[in-house]
Parts: sequence; C-alpha cells; structure tokens
Amino acid sequence: EAGDIVMLPHGDTHIVENGPPSKPVDDSQHLIDILSQGLKLWRVGGGGEVTRFVCGYMACDPRLGQVFLSGLPPVFKVSIRQNASGRWLENSIRFSVDQASHSQPGGEAVLAKLSEVLFVETLRTYIADLPENQTGWLASARDAEVGRVLALMHQNPAHPWTIAALAEEAGISRSVLVERFGHYLNQSPMAYLTRWRLQLGGQMLSSTSHSVAQIAAEVGYESEAAFNRAFKREFEIPPARFRRSKHSGQAVRP
Repeated sequence: EAGDIVMLPHGDTHIVENGPPSKPVDDSQHLIDILSQGLKLWRVGGGGEVTRFVCGYMACDPRLGQVFLSGLPPVFKVSIRQNASGRWLENSIRFSVDQASHSQPGGEAVLAKLSEVLFVETLRTYIADLPENQTGWLASARDAEVGRVLALMHQNPAHPWTIAALAEEAGISRSVLVERFGHYLNQSPMAYLTRWRLQLGGQMLSSTSHSVAQIAAEVGYESEAAFNRAFKREFEIPPARFRRSKHSGQAVRP
C-alpha cells in the first residue's frame, strides 16, 4: 500500500511484480548506468496502474553490521502511516528525492545522514511490532534492562566491564542479567562484549593506521598479546595478517 516501506536487510535477490507471473526484467543489468546518473526515473512494464517506488541502498562494515542485521528476516514491511513519525518519514523521503535530483552542494552529505535516520526509524517501527516472545539482537535491544547493558557496551567498549557492574547499571541481579542475555542472544554478556570488542578491532585494523597495541587498548585489552590471542581465536589469523589481507583485498572469515 502507499506509505509502506519494504526493507531487504541482507540484499537478497528479489522480484517486484503484480498479477500473473511474467518474464522479469533484470535490473542488475541497468544498475551501473542508474548509479552513474544519480536519481533516475526508470519505467518498466506498462498497461496497468502506475506505481512509483523510491528505492535506495545502504552499505556498512559486514563485521559490525552482522551483530544486529543477522536477527532480521530476509524481507519485512512497515506501514509508516500508522505511527507518529509517519508524516516525518514521508516528508523526509520526498526531501531525499529532491536532494538527489538537483545535485546541490552538500547534497550527498545530506542524503547520507537522511538515509541513516530513515533506516533507524524503520527499524524502530519494526522492533515495536515484534511479538513478546521474539528473540535476537533487536528484541534484546527492546528489553529495558538488556537494552541498557547493550548500550553501555557499545558506547564504551574499552571500559573494564564486569557482570556485577553491568547488572548494577541495569538495576537487576547478575543472575537475571545472565539469564536474559542467554534468552535473547544465546550467549553471556561477557562473551558478547568480547566479540564486539574484536569486531571493532577488526574494523580499526581495516580503516586506520593505528598500531595493533594502540587498537588493543582502544577496544579494552590490557596488552597487545592478550588482544592477539583473542583476535586469532575469533578470526583464525593474527591482527597483523588480518590487516595485510584486508589491504590486499583477500577474503577473511567474518
């Protein structure tokens, strides 16, 4: 319906159609041309009711994105006209189209930020409609206490967190925190924190010139040796080799 947002968070191949099956048009053949020309009106089909789609895509570091994207289905739909932010979202989409079509100075920066906000608002709408028994990262973020702990870990991963400290911040007992974490994420809070630190370390190795020792400290390790051991357990190669492989374009297990 008009006002719906359909998201394919994993970039799966998909078909948009209406009515009886017909021979699909492979738009991947036209994608390079479309992207090179900015926003482009593309007409396909014909003979039926006119339908307009505003399409876009986002990309993120796969190691960081998989933390929450892995909990999303291949495709989902939210109806933005049914919530309080719906009018704002619709106007933002229209404004994005206007920015993309006029190539104004700073337009790319505006579009980048708008797309991030639209993505987050769409996720918030999706999360709000999740069933009470839902598990996974997004459901855990909705839980008041577990969500608070996740926010603390993500905001300050280098802090020397302990189960006791996290439980105190959340206002619950250590046993309740561990139980809820296990329910939603099938792992302990400290196991989650360890993996998040290593994912951040991998991102820094790929995108900065910081030394391994500096990165180790920035993500919460007391020594380079401890970071090296943990990193190798997670990625099966040491940090220095990971950095070389990313710079040379070699594939690395996420």
